[in-house]
Amino acid sequence: MSSAARVAAQREALSEHAADLLSYLERRVLVREDAADLLSETMLQAWRRVDSFPNESRERQRMWLFTIAAHVLANHRRTIRRRSALADRLRQHVNDAGLPDQSEAHAVRDAVLRLRDAQRELVMLIHWDGFTIAEAAELLGVNESTARGRYAAARSSLRTALQEGARM
Repeated sequence: MSSAARVAAQREALSEHAADLLSYLERRVLVREDAADLLSETMLQAWRRVDSFPNESRERQRMWLFTIAAHVLANHRRTIRRRSALADRLRQHVNDAGLPDQSEAHAVRDAVLRLRDAQRELVMLIHWDGFTIAEAAELLGVNESTARGRYAAARSSLRTALQEGARM
């Protein structure tokens, strides 16, 4: 079978079996919208393998497409299991870390968000992103001494805001 004939046959097979492939995938995923993404991935994988598209019977072509769909579905399930395991590990880490009361965390975040733009970005770079004052100054395009002054002013503003919040 020539390359052009193989492409035409594959296009026809994909059109003919798309609805069946979608139904197959919908019955096997928890989120129905995932089935459409998996069908898309199945078609993409089929086009990448156009050279191995069977030129035998239509039934063989159908089975070839469903085999690809089964592999795509297996990869999807592995990805879900990995994400779930990672989420479980992260939850356990958070629980083990003994994080402070969320109301305190919200108060700090709100106080930071009320800072002036330049101070807020500097505090976020230093405390949330782990940069040094010198690195933060470079990222912001300001002199290091300017950054130190802004940082001192931001700390003062934060201290005042948090003390006032604690009194309320």
